[in-house]
Amino acid sequence: MIGNILTVLLFVFLPAAVMRVCSKVKVLDKIGPVLVLYILGVIIGNTIRPRSMAQIQDMLSSAMVPVAIPLMLFGCRFRRTGNRSSVLALFTGMIAVVMAVVGGYFIFGRAIPEGYKVGAMLSGVYTGGTVNLAALQAMLDVPEETFILVNSCDMLVSFLYLTFLMATGIRLFRRVLPTESVQSDENSDENGEKIKLRFKDILVLLGIDAAIIGVSAGLGLLAGDAWFMTVLILMLTTLGIAASFLPAVRKRPQAYDIGYYCICIFSVVVASMADFTKLDFSGSLNTLLYLTFVIFVSLFLQLLFSRLFRIDADMTIISSVTYICSPPFVPMMAMTMKNRSVIAPGLAIGVVGYAAGNYIGFLIAGLLRQF
Repeated sequence: MIGNILTVLLFVFLPAAVMRVCSKVKVLDKIGPVLVLYILGVIIGNTIRPRSMAQIQDMLSSAMVPVAIPLMLFGCRFRRTGNRSSVLALFTGMIAVVMAVVGGYFIFGRAIPEGYKVGAMLSGVYTGGTVNLAALQAMLDVPEETFILVNSCDMLVSFLYLTFLMATGIRLFRRVLPTESVQSDENSDENGEKIKLRFKDILVLLGIDAAIIGVSAGLGLLAGDAWFMTVLILMLTTLGIAASFLPAVRKRPQAYDIGYYCICIFSVVVASMADFTKLDFSGSLNTLLYLTFVIFVSLFLQLLFSRLFRIDADMTIISSVTYICSPPFVPMMAMTMKNRSVIAPGLAIGVVGYAAGNYIGFLIAGLLRQF
């Protein structure tokens, strides 16, 4: 019991310590708190393992994202839109995933027993999320061991993918693509002044946030298990944007900082889930290679599409993260890029991906089965 309490306290207060150290050490400040927390999370996940570690991780990761999304949207000012870039990023990102899945099938997939089902699950999970992966497993009658193998490979390769983006990918994309979206200092208001966190303001913002979460979760439950995540993300985004126009929210710019901290907790908790001692790849090296091919080739294809259609660099990155890692990772990446303007379109792309993932996976299964 004491070990569980200490683990929770470690996850909750470690971001505060890391953020303070990063503000004092220039090298760490350039790396950014999120990447530092990601690295520390992996170390924690592979060294500290109380009995209830999985439950603690699930509880904190599940709680932080719904809390953070409205708060981070409260801090946005929707004055300019990136409609062209966001729409193009939505379609080019989805096409890139499908092309990578089909191309990878002919290189690795045909060597996997019922590889067309693996290709279908990959197209579903990398346009939607884990909920689509589970749905396609049921739809296509995929063996449980295949599902576990794909999920294990996804944990490892997605971690490498996110680490690459945070370490070098963001800078690389910003060098070769247009940088049109406005970047904001998350610790300052619109006039560049530092924001002070006052207890009264925090209570008001958390009260509004709790109301939005309650309404969103209630509507998600009414929609049923199959649509819960789609409805939840959609309502959190819609109500968060709507609340950003309320005077009670607009005069309290501290919302972004509170959401920022929640995402820091989410980052270290998610990274701690990469317990490499529990990953099992013995079933098929081809599955691991297939999944790696899909993730990184789809990223490369999206980069090419963005060069062709002059899509904004940050929008390209956020749409790729939305598809590959799912919408809960959007605020984390936006925070890493220090660009709040991509949060709303990134979440919107994710909602479309959730809705389309099952259809795309089913169609891909039918297509690949012919080969």
